[in-house]
Amino acid sequence: MTTRIAQILSATLHPLLMPTIIFAIIFYIAPEAISNLDVYNNSVLVGRMSLKIGLLLLIFLQTFIVPCVMIYYLYRFRLIKSLKMETLQDRRLPYLITIVIYTAIAAFYTYSLKQFPEIALIITSIAFSIAIVTVISLYWKISAHAVGISGMVGALFGVMIKYQSYALAYPVIISIIIGGFLLSARLHLNAHTPMQIIAGTILGLTISILVVGL
Repeated sequence: MTTRIAQILSATLHPLLMPTIIFAIIFYIAPEAISNLDVYNNSVLVGRMSLKIGLLLLIFLQTFIVPCVMIYYLYRFRLIKSLKMETLQDRRLPYLITIVIYTAIAAFYTYSLKQFPEIALIITSIAFSIAIVTVISLYWKISAHAVGISGMVGALFGVMIKYQSYALAYPVIISIIIGGFLLSARLHLNAHTPMQIIAGTILGLTISILVVGL
């Protein structure tokens, strides 16, 4: 693997993009796993968009754009030294802000969009993972990429088993393969040690399967 490919994989599979990818897969491959999604999708429009596209855009804005903007301004105000957040010192405040944002998002789907409880459940599992990563990052540089990609695998696997949505089997397998390349890329870039990768993988899988699958 070249350094350039490793950098592209790290950027395109950023942990903050995982929620959007997870829901895109579920919405279009196993929509039956989300209560009322197909019913509302056929009868409700968001502007000129279908409900699925509208929800995906909303999730993308909430879980990726908003945290990225907040992190950018932390950098602009010199509260962190680098947007890459390679040191523990640079990770602490962005992670804390991200967990606040994700907790608010989980509450929004839990109390304001009660029609889709599965969305709230998955967002909650992600928020819980970020909270644990935030605590660990006070002392140790666990791999957020490993937590993110393994959390996606665990969430898809949990949904597949819980709702018997076996159309997700192929996305789960593909996600595992892509995850292997991503984690190899993080090691190639010397962004993490093998132990940090392993710990992140175990954390992401455990939380997502327990919260989503049970």
